[in-house]
Amino acid sequence: MRAEPGRSKKLIVAFHFQFAKQAAWRCDECRKLGLEKRRRCAWSGEEDSGGGRVVWGRRQIAVTRCPKSLITGESLYLLEQFSAWTRCRGSDLQTMPARVVDAIAILENEVRAELRSENRERNGQSDRW
Repeated sequence: MRAEPGRSKKLIVAFHFQFAKQAAWRCDECRKLGLEKRRRCAWSGEEDSGGGRVVWGRRQIAVTRCPKSLITGESLYLLEQFSAWTRCRGSDLQTMPARVVDAIAILENEVRAELRSENRERNGQSDRW
């Protein structure tokens, strides 16, 4: 699945990117090496044509721009809310804002998919592309 622009897609990219090798995506080093154009960094000011080659992917998620530049503050906030919710399962979803509840549902599905992938890998199967 290619991640297209949108709140839930950016949230899914943020979820998967937290498992990536972060050292490979440091902005200063990327600019120093001239990779921002090749990785299609959203912060470089170039327009997104909507197509292009995949520059980062994990499991079934792929993006055609630098994942770090796609992840919004909102996505990071929702990841933190999800993390807090998983630690304190007693939280009443009815008292939470709808966008947080939506994010929890999306991220719960991603966690289940992550666990299924890990089980398949343990059994010698792979879902990597």
